[in-house]
Amino acid sequence: MKIIVPMAGRGSRLRPHTLTIPKPLIPIAGKPIVHRLVEDIAGVINQEIEEIAFIIHKDFGDQVPKDLIAIAEKLGAKGSIYYQDQPLGTAHAIMSAKESMSGPIVVAYADTLFRADFTLDTTADSVIWVKQVEDPSAFGVVQLNNKNEIVDFVEKPAEFVSDLAIIGIYYFKSGEALREELQYLLDNNVMKGGEYQLTDGLENMKQKGMKFVPGKVDEWMDCGNKPVTVETNSRMLGFLHADGENMVSDGATVENSTIIPPCCIAEGVVLKNATIGPNVSLGKNTRVENATIKNSLVQTNSVITNANLDNAMIGNHAKFDGKFTAISIGDYSVLE
Repeated sequence: MKIIVPMAGRGSRLRPHTLTIPKPLIPIAGKPIVHRLVEDIAGVINQEIEEIAFIIHKDFGDQVPKDLIAIAEKLGAKGSIYYQDQPLGTAHAIMSAKESMSGPIVVAYADTLFRADFTLDTTADSVIWVKQVEDPSAFGVVQLNNKNEIVDFVEKPAEFVSDLAIIGIYYFKSGEALREELQYLLDNNVMKGGEYQLTDGLENMKQKGMKFVPGKVDEWMDCGNKPVTVETNSRMLGFLHADGENMVSDGATVENSTIIPPCCIAEGVVLKNATIGPNVSLGKNTRVENATIKNSLVQTNSVITNANLDNAMIGNHAKFDGKFTAISIGDYSVLE
């Protein structure tokens, strides 16, 4: 099994945090979004992961490919790096990794996390991960027949046809079949809104008689902007705490401080006269003194003093000393 991860977008809605690193490397409950994503996919498919192919932009720099390859290797897989330099749509992005599209593959967009408990139907030509939503008009949805097979894809339906939203994760029994359909779109300039769309390839595959079925997830968590990313961090912390995972490092220093779970406290964190939690992630080597923090996400090597933070997101190497609460400051920022 191979996993294809298109992630060339910078993530403008999450600025300033994505000015220095791409959104999929923002940590959620102590791990980058993309790391948690591929781990969860591996758990659902329950098969050996041979390769993880990451599609990035050339402007991401030299360190990002190294970090992504390390994530793949932690799962026992080969890491491959491909580049998409023009934003020409979902099909174009996936085809940037066409050399890795062979055998069974999973395509997963790296801006979403999920929790699921279902068995992957490897007899189907394709499985599309979906989540039941209250307002399907804001999403692309799938329509099912009485055999639980997908018979139609509808983008943001004005009238109700289904409440099963496509979350952006797909399984294909044949990577070669998907590659052939997407290559057809590129060769024949089949575009919508100036972009090559994956759904056009899926529709062509369905018309040829290929079997599509849904894979229903229990939880679907977005990381599109600061408020929902902080919320996703809180929800993930809650899930991991319920699973019994210890998220407070033995390498943290805690002096006259209280930790209210669920929290993720990384190695090298120093807490002095602080109250942390619930729903707080503190990255490596962050120092918090004379402060109260809840419902917040703080990355690595930052210093927070004399603060009362709630619904905050702070980047790497930042310094904050003040009375603001729902803040969002990026890497190397200083407020004191």
